[in-house]
Amino acid sequence: MHKLLNFQNEKLLRQALTHRSYVNENPGEAHNERLEFLGDAILNFLSGEYLYQHYSEMEEDEMTRRRSALVDEKQLAKFATEVGLDFRMRLGQGAIREGGFQNPNLLSSTFEAVIGAYYLDNNQNVDVLRPLVEELFDSVPQDIVVSRSNIDSKNRFQEWAQANFGAIPTYINERVGGMDHAPKFASKVYVGNELYGEGQGRGKKEAEKQAAEDALFQLKRRGLF
Repeated sequence: MHKLLNFQNEKLLRQALTHRSYVNENPGEAHNERLEFLGDAILNFLSGEYLYQHYSEMEEDEMTRRRSALVDEKQLAKFATEVGLDFRMRLGQGAIREGGFQNPNLLSSTFEAVIGAYYLDNNQNVDVLRPLVEELFDSVPQDIVVSRSNIDSKNRFQEWAQANFGAIPTYINERVGGMDHAPKFASKVYVGNELYGEGQGRGKKEAEKQAAEDALFQLKRRGLF
């Protein structure tokens, strides 16, 4: 898996490792947020493909739950540490003082950014990434994946929305505070034009999870779940 860091374009790798908190203290540098967005999309695709190919009898709803478990914040942070990204992250001094090198949100975001950067560094060829990412997926004990998949609130709410409306929930996120290295977000989840839940968290993913949990709570109160 160390091959992941064999970049032809070292500038691209440097950007992938650079958090916004570092850029705020070092104007002229480029942060990794767009690369993070790209990497997130690639990991979602590869994890879905991985489950489709390895579990031919698995139903769609279970594959959806397990995919979320493979690429959740905690698991991606572990991957980041395993491939040695933790102390290679370029963080601002404030983030470092707050324990940024061990922050799961920063670690998972950096891992996604490096995946996105590696994809670009290899002429947008996902085939180069596939064996590297599958090696990591193979390393995750299946009992952990099953345990996490069973409690994923976003997937449970999505299943309810699809079963009742044939629609996928939409999450609207807004930054509401926090430091650059630990931003706080608020999230609202809608099905169609109807608001179902709200939540806050350190990072968009955590905020969305809390919004989904709130939506499930509201449904249970109304006897709809």
